[in-house]
Amino acid sequence: MVGRITPEIKDQLLSRVDIVDVVGTRVQLKKAGKEFTACCPFHGEKTPSFYVSPAKQFYHCFGCGAHGNAIDFLIEYDRLGFIEAVEELAHQAGMELPQDEQTVVRGPDPAPIYALLEQAAALFREQLRRHPDAGRAVDYLKRRGLSGEIVQRYGLGFAPAQWDLVLRTFGGDPETRARLVTAGLVIERDDGKCYDRFRDRVMFPIHDRRGRVVGFGGRVLGDGEPKYLNSPETPVFYKGRELYGLRESQQAERRPPRMLVVEGYMDVIALAQFGINYAVATLGTATTAEHVKRLLRSAPELVFCFDGDRAGRDAAWKALQTALPLSDGQQPMRFLFLPDGEDPDTLIRKEGSAAFEERLKGAMLLSDFLFEHLSKGLDLGSSEGQAKLDNDAKALLAQMPAGTFRQLLEERLAGLVGVGTRAPARPGLGRGAPRRPRATAGAAPARLTTLRLAIALLLDDPSLARDVDARRQDWQDLDNPGIALLRQIIDITGANPDITAAALCERWRDTEHEKTIRRLSDSGLIAHIPTEGRESELAGALDALAREAARDRRWRMLTARRPEPEPEPEPEPEPGADEDQT
Repeated sequence: MVGRITPEIKDQLLSRVDIVDVVGTRVQLKKAGKEFTACCPFHGEKTPSFYVSPAKQFYHCFGCGAHGNAIDFLIEYDRLGFIEAVEELAHQAGMELPQDEQTVVRGPDPAPIYALLEQAAALFREQLRRHPDAGRAVDYLKRRGLSGEIVQRYGLGFAPAQWDLVLRTFGGDPETRARLVTAGLVIERDDGKCYDRFRDRVMFPIHDRRGRVVGFGGRVLGDGEPKYLNSPETPVFYKGRELYGLRESQQAERRPPRMLVVEGYMDVIALAQFGINYAVATLGTATTAEHVKRLLRSAPELVFCFDGDRAGRDAAWKALQTALPLSDGQQPMRFLFLPDGEDPDTLIRKEGSAAFEERLKGAMLLSDFLFEHLSKGLDLGSSEGQAKLDNDAKALLAQMPAGTFRQLLEERLAGLVGVGTRAPARPGLGRGAPRRPRATAGAAPARLTTLRLAIALLLDDPSLARDVDARRQDWQDLDNPGIALLRQIIDITGANPDITAAALCERWRDTEHEKTIRRLSDSGLIAHIPTEGRESELAGALDALAREAARDRRWRMLTARRPEPEPEPEPEPEPGADEDQT
Protein backbone atom coordinates (compact mmCIF):
# COMPACT_ATOMS: atom_id res chain seq x y z
CA MET A 1 0.00 0.00 0.00
CA VAL A 2 1.27 3.47 -0.88
CA GLY A 3 2.57 5.50 2.05
CA ARG A 4 2.29 9.25 2.60
CA ILE A 5 2.49 11.34 -0.56
CA THR A 6 4.54 14.39 0.41
CA PRO A 7 4.65 17.68 -1.53
CA GLU A 8 8.19 16.82 -2.64
CA ILE A 9 7.01 13.50 -4.10
CA LYS A 10 4.22 15.25 -6.00
CA ASP A 11 6.68 17.82 -7.32
CA GLN A 12 8.99 15.07 -8.53
CA LEU A 13 6.15 13.10 -10.09
CA LEU A 14 4.67 16.07 -11.95
CA SER A 15 8.13 17.04 -13.19
CA ARG A 16 8.63 13.56 -14.67
CA VAL A 17 5.34 13.24 -16.54
CA ASP A 18 4.21 15.42 -19.42
CA ILE A 19 0.55 16.36 -19.27
CA VAL A 20 0.45 16.35 -23.08
CA ASP A 21 1.27 12.64 -23.04
CA VAL A 22 -1.23 11.91 -20.27
CA VAL A 23 -4.09 13.72 -21.99
CA GLY A 24 -3.00 12.77 -25.51
CA THR A 25 -3.39 9.03 -24.88
CA ARG A 26 -7.05 9.63 -24.04
CA VAL A 27 -8.03 12.66 -26.12
CA GLN A 28 -6.98 13.55 -29.67
CA LEU A 29 -4.94 16.74 -29.36
CA LYS A 30 -3.93 19.18 -32.08
CA LYS A 31 -0.99 21.58 -31.92
CA ALA A 32 -2.06 25.22 -31.67
CA GLY A 33 0.96 27.48 -31.29
CA LYS A 34 2.68 26.73 -27.99
CA GLU A 35 -0.32 24.76 -26.72
CA PHE A 36 -2.51 21.83 -27.73
CA THR A 37 -6.25 21.94 -28.20
CA ALA A 38 -9.19 19.54 -28.51
CA CYS A 39 -12.91 19.32 -28.04
CA CYS A 40 -13.42 19.12 -24.29
CA PRO A 41 -13.79 15.55 -22.99
CA PHE A 42 -15.86 16.79 -20.05
CA HIS A 43 -18.74 18.43 -21.91
CA GLY A 44 -20.18 18.20 -25.40
CA GLU A 45 -18.95 20.77 -27.89
CA LYS A 46 -18.26 21.10 -31.61
CA THR A 47 -15.66 23.89 -31.48
CA PRO A 48 -12.52 23.12 -29.45
CA SER A 49 -12.22 25.13 -26.24
CA PHE A 50 -10.04 22.65 -24.31
CA TYR A 51 -6.36 23.62 -24.08
CA VAL A 52 -3.32 21.78 -22.72
CA SER A 53 -0.25 23.85 -21.86
CA PRO A 54 3.15 22.07 -21.88
CA ALA A 55 4.79 25.08 -20.23
CA LYS A 56 2.39 25.28 -17.29
CA GLN A 57 1.56 21.55 -17.26
CA PHE A 58 -2.11 22.47 -16.97
CA TYR A 59 -5.28 21.74 -18.93
CA HIS A 60 -8.11 24.25 -19.10
CA CYS A 61 -11.49 24.38 -20.82
CA PHE A 62 -12.86 27.83 -21.56
CA GLY A 63 -16.30 26.29 -22.11
CA CYS A 64 -17.04 24.41 -18.90
CA GLY A 65 -14.18 25.60 -16.69
CA ALA A 66 -12.52 22.19 -16.24
CA HIS A 67 -9.01 22.87 -15.03
CA GLY A 68 -6.09 21.08 -13.40
CA ASN A 69 -2.87 19.12 -13.70
CA ALA A 70 -2.10 15.55 -14.75
CA ILE A 71 -3.34 14.14 -11.44
CA ASP A 72 -6.62 16.05 -11.75
CA PHE A 73 -7.08 14.82 -15.31
CA LEU A 74 -6.82 11.15 -14.31
CA ILE A 75 -9.17 11.73 -11.38
CA GLU A 76 -11.77 13.36 -13.63
CA TYR A 77 -11.32 11.41 -16.88
CA ASP A 78 -10.52 7.92 -15.60
CA ARG A 79 -12.57 8.45 -12.42
CA LEU A 80 -9.67 7.39 -10.20
CA GLY A 81 -9.12 8.25 -6.58
CA PHE A 82 -6.18 10.50 -5.71
CA ILE A 83 -3.89 7.64 -4.67
CA GLU A 84 -4.85 5.61 -7.74
CA ALA A 85 -4.09 8.56 -10.02
CA VAL A 86 -0.70 9.08 -8.37
CA GLU A 87 0.08 5.37 -8.72
CA GLU A 88 -0.89 5.42 -12.40
CA LEU A 89 1.36 8.40 -13.13
CA ALA A 90 4.21 6.93 -11.11
CA HIS A 91 3.96 3.71 -13.10
CA GLN A 92 4.01 5.70 -16.33
CA ALA A 93 7.04 7.69 -15.17
CA GLY A 94 8.91 4.64 -13.83
CA MET A 95 8.96 6.18 -10.37
CA GLU A 96 8.74 4.19 -7.15
CA LEU A 97 6.39 5.54 -4.50
CA PRO A 98 7.03 5.18 -0.77
CA GLN A 99 5.26 2.21 0.77
CA ASP A 100 3.58 2.01 4.13
CA GLU A 101 5.93 -0.13 6.22
CA GLN A 102 3.21 -2.23 7.83
CA THR A 103 1.49 -3.12 4.59
CA VAL A 104 4.82 -3.92 2.94
CA VAL A 105 5.39 -6.55 5.61
CA ARG A 106 1.88 -7.99 5.45
CA GLY A 107 0.79 -7.61 1.84
CA PRO A 108 2.29 -9.30 -1.23
CA ASP A 109 2.86 -7.41 -4.45
CA PRO A 110 -0.48 -7.45 -6.32
CA ALA A 111 1.07 -6.89 -9.76
CA PRO A 112 1.52 -10.63 -10.54
CA ILE A 113 -2.12 -11.25 -9.60
CA TYR A 114 -3.31 -8.50 -11.95
CA ALA A 115 -1.16 -10.01 -14.68
CA LEU A 116 -2.62 -13.50 -14.17
CA LEU A 117 -6.19 -12.19 -14.21
CA GLU A 118 -5.51 -10.29 -17.45
CA GLN A 119 -4.00 -13.41 -19.02
CA ALA A 120 -6.99 -15.48 -17.91
CA ALA A 121 -9.38 -12.95 -19.47
CA ALA A 122 -7.47 -13.22 -22.76
CA LEU A 123 -7.60 -17.02 -22.52
CA PHE A 124 -11.38 -17.02 -22.03
CA ARG A 125 -11.85 -14.67 -24.99
CA GLU A 126 -9.70 -16.96 -27.13
CA GLN A 127 -11.77 -19.99 -26.07
CA LEU A 128 -14.96 -18.25 -27.14
CA ARG A 129 -13.50 -17.85 -30.63
CA ARG A 130 -11.71 -21.15 -31.11
CA HIS A 131 -12.73 -23.90 -28.70
CA PRO A 132 -14.63 -26.80 -30.39
CA ASP A 133 -17.38 -26.52 -27.78
CA ALA A 134 -17.68 -22.71 -27.94
CA GLY A 135 -20.79 -22.96 -30.15
CA ARG A 136 -22.88 -23.56 -27.03
CA ALA A 137 -21.69 -20.29 -25.54
CA VAL A 138 -22.18 -18.42 -28.83
CA ASP A 139 -25.71 -19.81 -29.18
CA TYR A 140 -26.54 -18.69 -25.64
CA LEU A 141 -25.31 -15.14 -26.32
CA LYS A 142 -27.29 -15.00 -29.57
CA ARG A 143 -30.44 -16.22 -27.82
CA ARG A 144 -29.99 -13.39 -25.34
CA GLY A 145 -29.84 -10.99 -28.29
CA LEU A 146 -26.26 -9.80 -27.87
CA SER A 147 -24.36 -8.49 -30.87
CA GLY A 148 -20.75 -9.36 -31.64
CA GLU A 149 -19.81 -5.72 -31.04
CA ILE A 150 -21.24 -5.64 -27.52
CA VAL A 151 -19.64 -9.01 -26.68
CA GLN A 152 -16.28 -7.61 -27.73
CA ARG A 153 -16.82 -4.34 -25.89
CA TYR A 154 -17.40 -6.13 -22.58
CA GLY A 155 -14.70 -8.73 -23.25
CA LEU A 156 -16.95 -11.78 -22.78
CA GLY A 157 -15.34 -15.20 -22.96
CA PHE A 158 -15.89 -18.91 -22.47
CA ALA A 159 -14.58 -21.33 -19.86
CA PRO A 160 -14.84 -24.86 -21.34
CA ALA A 161 -16.12 -27.82 -19.32
CA GLN A 162 -12.58 -28.79 -18.27
CA TRP A 163 -11.20 -29.15 -14.77
CA ASP A 164 -7.73 -27.83 -15.46
CA LEU A 165 -7.59 -25.50 -18.48
CA VAL A 166 -6.42 -22.47 -16.46
CA LEU A 167 -4.29 -24.65 -14.20
CA ARG A 168 -2.47 -26.30 -17.11
CA THR A 169 -2.07 -23.07 -19.05
CA PHE A 170 -0.60 -20.92 -16.27
CA GLY A 171 0.27 -23.16 -13.31
CA GLY A 172 3.64 -24.43 -14.43
CA ASP A 173 5.30 -24.11 -11.03
CA PRO A 174 4.18 -24.22 -7.37
CA GLU A 175 4.55 -20.45 -6.91
CA THR A 176 2.26 -19.66 -9.86
CA ARG A 177 -0.26 -22.30 -8.81
CA ALA A 178 -0.43 -20.69 -5.37
CA ARG A 179 -0.94 -17.32 -7.07
CA LEU A 180 -3.82 -18.76 -9.14
CA VAL A 181 -5.49 -19.82 -5.90
CA THR A 182 -4.97 -16.34 -4.43
CA ALA A 183 -6.44 -14.76 -7.58
CA GLY A 184 -9.58 -16.89 -7.24
CA LEU A 185 -9.05 -18.67 -10.56
CA VAL A 186 -8.24 -22.06 -9.04
CA ILE A 187 -9.58 -23.92 -6.00
CA GLU A 188 -7.28 -25.95 -3.76
CA ARG A 189 -8.78 -29.02 -2.08
CA ASP A 190 -7.92 -30.23 1.41
CA ASP A 191 -5.61 -32.86 -0.06
CA GLY A 192 -3.60 -30.15 -1.86
CA LYS A 193 -4.91 -30.89 -5.38
CA CYS A 194 -6.21 -27.98 -7.45
CA TYR A 195 -8.86 -27.50 -10.14
CA ASP A 196 -10.34 -24.60 -12.12
CA ARG A 197 -13.06 -22.56 -10.41
CA PHE A 198 -14.88 -21.65 -13.64
CA ARG A 199 -16.01 -24.48 -15.95
CA ASP A 200 -18.63 -24.60 -18.72
CA ARG A 201 -19.55 -20.96 -18.26
CA VAL A 202 -19.86 -17.73 -20.23
CA MET A 203 -17.30 -15.46 -18.61
CA PHE A 204 -17.77 -11.80 -17.68
CA PRO A 205 -14.52 -10.04 -16.72
CA ILE A 206 -14.86 -7.44 -13.96
CA HIS A 207 -12.67 -4.33 -14.29
CA ASP A 208 -11.70 -1.73 -11.73
CA ARG A 209 -11.66 1.99 -12.48
CA ARG A 210 -8.16 1.74 -13.95
CA GLY A 211 -9.29 -0.91 -16.44
CA ARG A 212 -7.51 -3.80 -14.74
CA VAL A 213 -9.25 -7.17 -14.52
CA VAL A 214 -9.89 -7.86 -10.83
CA GLY A 215 -12.28 -10.82 -11.02
CA PHE A 216 -14.86 -12.72 -13.05
CA GLY A 217 -18.48 -13.67 -13.13
CA GLY A 218 -19.51 -16.87 -14.88
CA ARG A 219 -22.96 -17.90 -16.16
CA VAL A 220 -23.39 -21.68 -16.35
CA LEU A 221 -24.44 -23.07 -19.74
CA GLY A 222 -25.98 -26.31 -18.51
CA ASP A 223 -28.17 -27.12 -15.52
CA GLY A 224 -25.42 -26.74 -12.94
CA GLU A 225 -25.55 -24.62 -9.84
CA PRO A 226 -25.08 -21.87 -9.04
CA LYS A 227 -26.41 -20.22 -12.18
CA TYR A 228 -24.03 -17.27 -11.67
CA LEU A 229 -20.67 -17.73 -9.97
CA ASN A 230 -18.44 -14.83 -8.94
CA SER A 231 -14.79 -14.71 -8.03
CA PRO A 232 -14.20 -14.78 -4.28
CA GLU A 233 -12.77 -11.72 -2.57
CA THR A 234 -9.02 -11.51 -3.15
CA PRO A 235 -6.25 -9.00 -2.45
CA VAL A 236 -7.37 -7.08 -5.55
CA PHE A 237 -11.15 -7.74 -5.57
CA TYR A 238 -13.60 -6.39 -2.99
CA LYS A 239 -17.25 -6.93 -3.82
CA GLY A 240 -18.35 -4.07 -1.60
CA ARG A 241 -16.28 -1.64 -3.67
CA GLU A 242 -16.39 -2.79 -7.30
CA LEU A 243 -19.34 -2.48 -9.69
CA TYR A 244 -19.76 -4.47 -12.87
CA GLY A 245 -19.86 -2.21 -15.93
CA LEU A 246 -18.68 1.00 -14.25
CA ARG A 247 -15.42 1.13 -16.19
CA GLU A 248 -17.18 0.41 -19.50
CA SER A 249 -19.82 3.02 -18.69
CA GLN A 250 -17.25 5.70 -18.03
CA GLN A 251 -15.41 4.88 -21.23
CA ALA A 252 -18.61 5.07 -23.28
CA GLU A 253 -20.13 8.24 -21.83
CA ARG A 254 -18.15 10.99 -20.14
CA ARG A 255 -21.17 12.89 -18.82
CA PRO A 256 -23.99 10.40 -18.23
CA PRO A 257 -27.35 11.89 -17.20
CA ARG A 258 -27.58 9.37 -14.35
CA MET A 259 -26.20 6.10 -13.05
CA LEU A 260 -28.55 3.11 -13.00
CA VAL A 261 -28.03 0.20 -10.60
CA VAL A 262 -29.46 -3.11 -11.86
CA GLU A 263 -29.16 -6.67 -10.60
CA GLY A 264 -27.38 -8.67 -13.31
CA TYR A 265 -24.53 -8.71 -15.81
CA MET A 266 -26.88 -9.35 -18.72
CA ASP A 267 -29.05 -6.38 -17.72
CA VAL A 268 -26.02 -4.08 -17.90
CA ILE A 269 -24.94 -5.39 -21.29
CA ALA A 270 -28.44 -5.43 -22.83
CA LEU A 271 -29.04 -1.83 -21.75
CA ALA A 272 -25.69 -0.79 -23.23
CA GLN A 273 -26.62 -2.45 -26.52
CA PHE A 274 -29.71 -0.23 -26.63
CA GLY A 275 -27.68 2.91 -25.97
CA ILE A 276 -28.17 3.15 -22.20
CA ASN A 277 -24.50 3.18 -21.26
CA TYR A 278 -24.85 4.18 -17.64
CA ALA A 279 -26.00 0.92 -16.03
CA VAL A 280 -23.95 -1.00 -13.47
CA ALA A 281 -24.55 -4.06 -11.29
CA THR A 282 -23.45 -5.06 -7.82
CA LEU A 283 -21.48 -8.29 -7.60
CA GLY A 284 -23.62 -10.71 -5.66
CA THR A 285 -23.88 -8.37 -2.69
CA ALA A 286 -26.22 -5.64 -1.50
CA THR A 287 -25.45 -2.03 -2.40
CA THR A 288 -22.81 -0.61 -0.04
CA ALA A 289 -22.02 2.94 1.02
CA GLU A 290 -18.82 2.75 -1.05
CA HIS A 291 -20.91 1.83 -4.11
CA VAL A 292 -23.18 4.83 -3.54
CA LYS A 293 -20.25 7.22 -3.08
CA ARG A 294 -18.63 6.06 -6.32
CA LEU A 295 -21.84 6.40 -8.28
CA LEU A 296 -22.64 9.86 -6.93
CA ARG A 297 -19.20 10.97 -8.13
CA SER A 298 -20.00 9.66 -11.60
CA ALA A 299 -23.31 11.34 -12.47
CA PRO A 300 -25.76 13.99 -11.21
CA GLU A 301 -28.50 11.44 -10.44
CA LEU A 302 -28.69 7.86 -9.17
CA VAL A 303 -31.49 5.38 -9.93
CA PHE A 304 -31.89 1.96 -8.30
CA CYS A 305 -33.82 -0.55 -10.41
CA PHE A 306 -35.59 -3.50 -8.79
CA ASP A 307 -38.34 -6.02 -9.48
CA GLY A 308 -41.74 -4.85 -8.34
CA ASP A 309 -42.37 -7.93 -6.16
CA ARG A 310 -41.85 -8.08 -2.41
CA ALA A 311 -38.26 -9.29 -2.68
CA GLY A 312 -37.44 -6.39 -5.00
CA ARG A 313 -39.00 -3.84 -2.66
CA ASP A 314 -37.16 -5.33 0.31
CA ALA A 315 -33.90 -5.01 -1.60
CA ALA A 316 -34.80 -1.42 -2.53
CA TRP A 317 -35.46 -0.59 1.13
CA LYS A 318 -32.02 -1.90 2.08
CA ALA A 319 -30.50 0.26 -0.65
CA LEU A 320 -32.38 3.30 0.67
CA GLN A 321 -31.11 2.71 4.18
CA THR A 322 -27.56 2.57 2.83
CA ALA A 323 -27.99 5.70 0.71
CA LEU A 324 -29.85 7.84 3.28
CA PRO A 325 -26.77 8.92 5.31
CA LEU A 326 -25.21 10.14 2.04
CA SER A 327 -28.28 12.00 0.79
CA ASP A 328 -28.27 15.79 0.99
CA GLY A 329 -30.83 16.41 -1.77
CA GLN A 330 -28.24 17.92 -4.14
CA GLN A 331 -28.22 14.77 -6.30
CA PRO A 332 -31.59 13.06 -6.67
CA MET A 333 -31.79 9.36 -5.85
CA ARG A 334 -34.69 7.43 -7.35
CA PHE A 335 -36.19 3.94 -7.23
CA LEU A 336 -37.65 2.24 -10.30
CA PHE A 337 -39.86 -0.82 -9.78
CA LEU A 338 -40.41 -2.95 -12.88
CA PRO A 339 -43.65 -4.65 -13.92
CA ASP A 340 -44.17 -8.24 -12.77
CA GLY A 341 -42.11 -10.75 -14.70
CA GLU A 342 -39.87 -8.14 -16.31
CA ASP A 343 -36.22 -7.28 -15.87
CA PRO A 344 -34.26 -4.48 -17.61
CA ASP A 345 -33.08 -6.91 -20.32
CA THR A 346 -36.57 -8.05 -21.34
CA LEU A 347 -38.27 -4.70 -20.81
CA ILE A 348 -35.96 -2.62 -22.98
CA ARG A 349 -36.25 -5.17 -25.80
CA LYS A 350 -40.03 -4.99 -25.51
CA GLU A 351 -40.54 -1.22 -25.34
CA GLY A 352 -37.26 0.33 -26.57
CA SER A 353 -34.76 2.71 -25.02
CA ALA A 354 -36.85 5.90 -25.26
CA ALA A 355 -39.73 4.41 -23.28
CA PHE A 356 -37.32 2.87 -20.78
CA GLU A 357 -35.63 6.21 -20.20
CA GLU A 358 -39.02 7.82 -19.60
CA ARG A 359 -39.55 5.26 -16.84
CA LEU A 360 -36.22 6.31 -15.33
CA LYS A 361 -37.15 10.00 -15.38
CA GLY A 362 -40.40 9.25 -13.61
CA ALA A 363 -38.93 6.86 -11.04
CA MET A 364 -39.92 7.38 -7.41
CA LEU A 365 -37.78 9.84 -5.48
CA LEU A 366 -36.00 8.65 -2.36
CA SER A 367 -38.11 10.94 -0.15
CA ASP A 368 -41.38 9.56 -1.59
CA PHE A 369 -40.25 5.94 -1.24
CA LEU A 370 -39.14 6.62 2.33
CA PHE A 371 -42.56 7.84 3.49
CA GLU A 372 -44.48 5.36 1.34
CA HIS A 373 -42.61 2.43 2.87
CA LEU A 374 -42.87 3.70 6.45
CA SER A 375 -46.59 4.52 6.10
CA LYS A 376 -47.54 1.16 4.61
CA GLY A 377 -50.03 -0.65 6.85
CA LEU A 378 -50.39 2.28 9.26
CA ASP A 379 -53.63 4.10 10.01
CA LEU A 380 -52.44 7.69 9.84
CA GLY A 381 -55.88 8.79 10.99
CA SER A 382 -55.11 7.31 14.39
CA SER A 383 -52.78 8.57 17.08
CA GLU A 384 -51.10 5.17 17.20
CA GLY A 385 -50.35 5.17 13.48
CA GLN A 386 -49.02 8.72 13.59
CA ALA A 387 -46.83 7.95 16.60
CA LYS A 388 -45.42 4.85 14.90
CA LEU A 389 -44.57 6.78 11.73
CA ASP A 390 -43.04 9.63 13.73
CA ASN A 391 -40.85 7.25 15.74
CA ASP A 392 -39.63 5.19 12.75
CA ALA A 393 -39.03 8.18 10.48
CA LYS A 394 -37.15 10.26 13.04
CA ALA A 395 -34.71 7.42 13.65
CA LEU A 396 -33.88 7.34 9.93
CA LEU A 397 -33.84 11.11 9.36
CA ALA A 398 -31.35 11.44 12.22
CA GLN A 399 -28.84 9.55 10.04
CA MET A 400 -28.99 12.16 7.27
CA PRO A 401 -26.55 15.05 6.86
CA ALA A 402 -27.77 18.23 8.52
CA GLY A 403 -29.08 20.75 6.02
CA THR A 404 -32.04 21.92 4.00
CA PHE A 405 -33.02 18.49 2.61
CA ARG A 406 -33.22 16.90 6.04
CA GLN A 407 -35.13 19.91 7.37
CA LEU A 408 -37.67 19.63 4.55
CA LEU A 409 -38.21 15.93 5.26
CA GLU A 410 -38.69 16.69 8.96
CA GLU A 411 -41.29 19.30 8.01
CA ARG A 412 -43.01 16.76 5.75
CA LEU A 413 -43.08 14.27 8.61
CA ALA A 414 -44.59 16.90 10.92
CA GLY A 415 -47.34 17.46 8.36
CA LEU A 416 -48.10 13.74 8.09
CA VAL A 417 -48.34 13.16 11.84
CA GLY A 418 -49.94 16.50 12.65
CA VAL A 419 -47.48 17.45 15.40
CA GLY A 420 -44.13 19.12 15.77
CA THR A 421 -42.87 22.63 15.37
CA ARG A 422 -41.45 23.60 12.06
CA ALA A 423 -37.92 24.86 12.19
CA PRO A 424 -37.70 28.46 10.96
CA ALA A 425 -36.76 28.59 7.31
CA ARG A 426 -33.53 30.34 6.55
CA PRO A 427 -33.86 33.61 4.61
CA GLY A 428 -34.30 32.98 0.95
CA LEU A 429 -34.78 29.23 1.39
CA GLY A 430 -38.51 29.02 2.08
CA ARG A 431 -40.70 26.76 0.02
CA GLY A 432 -41.78 29.53 -2.31
CA ALA A 433 -38.55 31.47 -2.37
CA PRO A 434 -36.10 31.16 -5.23
CA ARG A 435 -32.96 29.23 -4.33
CA ARG A 436 -29.46 30.20 -5.19
CA PRO A 437 -28.20 27.94 -7.97
CA ARG A 438 -25.30 25.66 -7.17
CA ALA A 439 -21.92 26.75 -8.40
CA THR A 440 -20.85 25.04 -11.60
CA ALA A 441 -17.57 24.58 -13.37
CA GLY A 442 -18.46 27.41 -15.71
CA ALA A 443 -19.40 29.86 -12.97
CA ALA A 444 -18.28 33.47 -13.14
CA PRO A 445 -14.62 33.91 -12.20
CA ALA A 446 -13.65 35.23 -8.77
CA ARG A 447 -13.45 39.01 -8.47
CA LEU A 448 -9.80 39.95 -8.67
CA THR A 449 -8.89 42.13 -5.73
CA THR A 450 -5.31 43.39 -5.63
CA LEU A 451 -4.27 40.47 -3.43
CA ARG A 452 -6.05 37.89 -5.61
CA LEU A 453 -4.44 39.37 -8.71
CA ALA A 454 -0.97 38.95 -7.20
CA ILE A 455 -1.70 35.32 -6.26
CA ALA A 456 -3.24 34.54 -9.67
CA LEU A 457 -0.21 35.94 -11.50
CA LEU A 458 2.20 33.82 -9.45
CA LEU A 459 0.12 30.66 -9.84
CA ASP A 460 0.06 31.15 -13.59
CA ASP A 461 3.81 31.85 -13.84
CA PRO A 462 5.85 30.98 -10.71
CA SER A 463 9.00 32.44 -12.27
CA LEU A 464 7.58 35.93 -11.61
CA ALA A 465 8.44 35.45 -7.94
CA ARG A 466 12.18 35.86 -8.54
CA ASP A 467 11.95 39.69 -8.39
CA VAL A 468 9.58 39.90 -5.44
CA ASP A 469 11.99 39.85 -2.48
CA ALA A 470 12.94 43.51 -2.66
CA ARG A 471 9.33 44.61 -2.22
CA ARG A 472 7.94 41.98 0.17
CA GLN A 473 8.98 43.63 3.46
CA ASP A 474 6.47 46.44 2.94
CA TRP A 475 3.36 44.30 2.53
CA GLN A 476 3.92 41.08 4.44
CA ASP A 477 2.54 42.46 7.72
CA LEU A 478 -0.73 43.56 6.15
CA ASP A 479 -3.63 42.31 8.29
CA ASN A 480 -5.37 40.17 5.65
CA PRO A 481 -5.86 36.36 5.75
CA GLY A 482 -4.66 36.00 2.16
CA ILE A 483 -1.29 37.59 2.88
CA ALA A 484 -0.05 34.41 4.56
CA LEU A 485 -1.02 32.44 1.44
CA LEU A 486 0.81 34.90 -0.83
CA ARG A 487 3.89 34.72 1.41
CA GLN A 488 3.75 30.91 1.31
CA ILE A 489 3.61 30.90 -2.50
CA ILE A 490 6.66 33.15 -2.69
CA ASP A 491 8.56 31.00 -0.18
CA ILE A 492 7.84 27.82 -2.16
CA THR A 493 8.82 29.33 -5.50
CA GLY A 494 11.97 30.79 -3.95
CA ALA A 495 13.01 27.36 -2.66
CA ASN A 496 12.05 25.66 -5.94
CA PRO A 497 12.95 28.06 -8.79
CA ASP A 498 12.03 25.54 -11.52
CA ILE A 499 8.66 24.52 -10.11
CA THR A 500 5.86 24.40 -12.68
CA ALA A 501 2.49 26.04 -12.26
CA ALA A 502 0.87 22.61 -11.97
CA ALA A 503 3.25 21.41 -9.24
CA LEU A 504 2.88 24.70 -7.34
CA CYS A 505 -0.93 24.44 -7.22
CA GLU A 506 -0.71 20.78 -6.21
CA ARG A 507 0.85 21.85 -2.88
CA TRP A 508 -2.59 22.89 -1.59
CA ARG A 509 -4.59 19.76 -2.40
CA ASP A 510 -6.71 18.71 0.60
CA THR A 511 -5.99 21.93 2.50
CA GLU A 512 -8.25 24.80 3.54
CA HIS A 513 -6.89 26.86 0.62
CA GLU A 514 -7.53 24.26 -2.11
CA LYS A 515 -10.69 25.89 -3.50
CA THR A 516 -9.10 29.33 -3.52
CA ILE A 517 -6.00 28.05 -5.29
CA ARG A 518 -8.07 26.20 -7.89
CA ARG A 519 -10.15 29.25 -8.70
CA LEU A 520 -7.20 31.63 -8.85
CA SER A 521 -5.17 29.25 -11.02
CA ASP A 522 -7.82 29.52 -13.72
CA SER A 523 -5.97 30.94 -16.73
CA GLY A 524 -9.08 32.82 -17.81
CA LEU A 525 -8.86 35.19 -14.85
CA ILE A 526 -5.77 36.94 -16.20
CA ALA A 527 -6.17 36.16 -19.89
CA HIS A 528 -6.68 39.89 -20.56
CA ILE A 529 -3.19 40.72 -19.26
CA PRO A 530 -0.49 40.35 -21.94
CA THR A 531 2.27 37.91 -21.03
CA GLU A 532 4.97 40.53 -21.42
CA GLY A 533 3.17 42.87 -19.01
CA ARG A 534 2.58 40.45 -16.15
CA GLU A 535 5.82 41.16 -14.30
CA SER A 536 4.99 44.87 -14.06
CA GLU A 537 1.37 43.96 -13.20
CA LEU A 538 2.62 41.89 -10.25
CA ALA A 539 4.94 44.71 -9.16
CA GLY A 540 2.03 47.14 -9.26
CA ALA A 541 -0.15 44.82 -7.21
CA LEU A 542 2.53 44.38 -4.56
CA ASP A 543 3.17 48.13 -4.45
CA ALA A 544 -0.56 48.70 -3.91
CA LEU A 545 -0.53 46.16 -1.07
CA ALA A 546 2.51 47.92 0.39
CA ARG A 547 0.67 51.28 0.31
CA GLU A 548 -2.30 49.67 2.05
CA ALA A 549 0.03 48.25 4.70
CA ALA A 550 1.59 51.70 5.18
CA ARG A 551 -1.87 53.24 5.71
CA ASP A 552 -2.64 50.57 8.29
CA ARG A 553 0.61 51.29 10.13
CA ARG A 554 -0.09 55.04 10.17
CA TRP A 555 -3.58 54.44 11.52
CA ARG A 556 -2.25 52.18 14.27
CA MET A 557 0.33 54.84 15.21
CA LEU A 558 -2.31 57.57 15.33
CA THR A 559 -4.65 55.54 17.50
CA ALA A 560 -1.73 54.60 19.76
CA ARG A 561 -0.78 58.30 20.25
CA ARG A 562 -4.33 59.44 21.01
CA PRO A 563 -4.27 60.45 24.73
CA GLU A 564 -6.47 58.56 27.11
CA PRO A 565 -9.19 60.72 28.74
CA GLU A 566 -8.21 61.79 32.27
CA PRO A 567 -10.37 60.24 35.00
CA GLU A 568 -12.65 62.61 36.91
CA PRO A 569 -11.30 63.48 40.40
CA GLU A 570 -12.82 61.77 43.40
CA PRO A 571 -15.09 64.11 45.40
CA GLU A 572 -13.50 65.47 48.59
CA PRO A 573 -15.12 64.16 51.79
CA GLU A 574 -17.15 66.76 53.71
CA PRO A 575 -15.42 68.22 56.77
CA GLY A 576 -16.11 66.23 59.90
CA ALA A 577 -17.52 63.26 58.04
CA ASP A 578 -16.53 59.88 59.38
CA GLU A 579 -14.44 58.17 56.67
CA ASP A 580 -15.01 54.71 58.13
CA GLN A 581 -18.70 53.98 57.54
CA THR A 582 -18.51 50.25 58.26
